[in-house]
Amino acid sequence: KETEQKILFKSLINLGTYNRHQVTSIPDPSDQENERPDMVVLDCRANAKGQREEDALLENTSQSNESDNTSMDQSPVPPAPLKETSFSIGLQVLFPFLLAGFGTVAAGMVLDIVQHWTVFTEVTEVFILVPALLGLKGNLEMTLASRLSTAANIGQMDTAKDMWKMIMGNLALIQVQATVVGFLASIAAVIFGWIPEGNFKMGHAVLLCASSVATAFIASLLLGLIMIGVIIASRKVGINPDNVATPIAASLGDLITLALLAGISTGLYKELEFNDYANPMVCAFFVALTPIWVLIARRTPSTREVLYSGWEPVIIAMAISSVGGLILDKTVSNPNFAGMAVFTPVINGVGGNLVAVQASRISTYLHMNALPIAEPNPAPRKCPTPWSTFFGSGVNARSARVLFLLVAPGHLVFLYTINSMQGGHTTLTSVFIAFYLAAALLQVVILLYLADWMVNWMWHRGMDPDNFSIPYLTALGDLLGTGFLALCFHILWLIGDRDTDVGD
Repeated sequence: KETEQKILFKSLINLGTYNRHQVTSIPDPSDQENERPDMVVLDCRANAKGQREEDALLENTSQSNESDNTSMDQSPVPPAPLKETSFSIGLQVLFPFLLAGFGTVAAGMVLDIVQHWTVFTEVTEVFILVPALLGLKGNLEMTLASRLSTAANIGQMDTAKDMWKMIMGNLALIQVQATVVGFLASIAAVIFGWIPEGNFKMGHAVLLCASSVATAFIASLLLGLIMIGVIIASRKVGINPDNVATPIAASLGDLITLALLAGISTGLYKELEFNDYANPMVCAFFVALTPIWVLIARRTPSTREVLYSGWEPVIIAMAISSVGGLILDKTVSNPNFAGMAVFTPVINGVGGNLVAVQASRISTYLHMNALPIAEPNPAPRKCPTPWSTFFGSGVNARSARVLFLLVAPGHLVFLYTINSMQGGHTTLTSVFIAFYLAAALLQVVILLYLADWMVNWMWHRGMDPDNFSIPYLTALGDLLGTGFLALCFHILWLIGDRDTDVGD
C-alpha cells in the first residue's frame, strides 16, 4: 500500500512540476541557450521542492491514515438500551404512581363536591370542560415531561445554557398551546351542549370561554414549572425521569386544574350579575399574551418545530376528551348516577398515567438506540400482537407487564381511600368493585397495546413520539375510562345495585 501511495504522489508531483514549466509561447533558440543555466537551476530547485513536498505529503498521509483509524476506533457509540429489571422498573414507578393516584382521588372528591355548586347546576356544560381541561396534563404537561426526559437522557440538558434554553422554549410553547386548547375546548362545550338543544346563551358562552382559557393557562404554567424541577432533580439523584415525571405531572394536574376551574368559573359566574365586561376582558387578556409566548418559543429549534407542526395531536386529543366530557355531562346530570363523579378522575387518571409512562419509555428507547426516524421508504411494520406487547423479552414488554400489574392493587387502594373518607355516593359492594376493576383493567390493556403500536408507527413515519403519541393516548384513556365507567353504573342500576347513601 505504501509503494502504491509513493507512485501516486510522484505522478501528481511530476504533473505539477510539468505544469509549472509550461510556456505560453515558443522561445527563441538563442534565448534558450542564454537561459539554460537558469533553467537547470530552476529545475533543480523544483525537483528538490517536489521531493520535499512528496515527503511531506507521504508523512501527512500516514498521519491522516492513523488518525482516521483512531477516529474509527474511538467514534461515539450510541447509548446502550436501558438495562432495567422488572423490579427496578416497578420500584421507580410505584411511588409516583401512588402519588398520582392519590392526586386523582383528591380531584375526584373535589369534583364530587363542586358538582352541586351553582355554576355546575346552572351551566351544566362546564362538565364538558372537565375531561378536556384535565386532559391538558396529557396533551401538554406529560408531553413536556416526555420531551424533557428524552432530552435529559440523551445529553441535551447537560450544560446550563442548553438546559435554560430548553426550559424557556418549552414553557412558552405550552402556554401557547394551553391558551389555544382552552379556547377551542369552550367552543366544543358550546357545540356539544347547546346547539343540539337549540338553547344558546351568549353570557354563558363567554363564561365558558373565560373560565377555560384562564384555567388552562394558569394550570399549565404551574405544572410546567413543577415538571422542570422534577426532571432536573431526578437526573441529579440518578433516577430515570421517564419513570417519575409523567406520574407526578398527573398527580397534581387533575387536582390543580379542577380546583382552578371550579374557583374561576364560580367567581366569573357571580360577576355576570354585576359586570358584563369581566368575562370578555379575562378572555381577551390571556389571548393577547399569546404572541409573546410565540416569539419566545420560536427561539428554540425543537420547540419551533412543535409550534408549527404539533397542533394536530393536541386539538384532536381535546376533541376526543370533549366527547368523554359529553358522556360525563349526560351521566352525572342524572341524579341516579351522581356517584360516578368521584371515580371519573381516578379511572381516567390512572389509565393516562400508566400509558404515558409506557409511551415515554418506548420513545426514549428509540431515541437512545439511534434508530432511523424518517426512512425514505419505510417498510410496512406489522401490527404488534398482544403477546409481543405483554409477554416479549424486551424491556418495553417488561415494563408493560409491570404497569399492568399495578392497576388492580392501585385501584383497590384508591377505592378504599375514597370509602374511608366518606367520599362519593356509592357503597363499595363486591359487585361494584368487580365491575369497576374489570373496566379499569380493560382500559389499561387497550391503552398499553395502542402505545406499543402507535409510538413505533409514528417513529417509522418521521414523527417524534414525544410530541405526538401521549396526547392521543391520554385522550383515549379519558374517553375509554369515562365510557366504561358510565357503562358500569348503568349495568349496576339495571341489576339492582343502587346504593347512593355514602357521602350524602
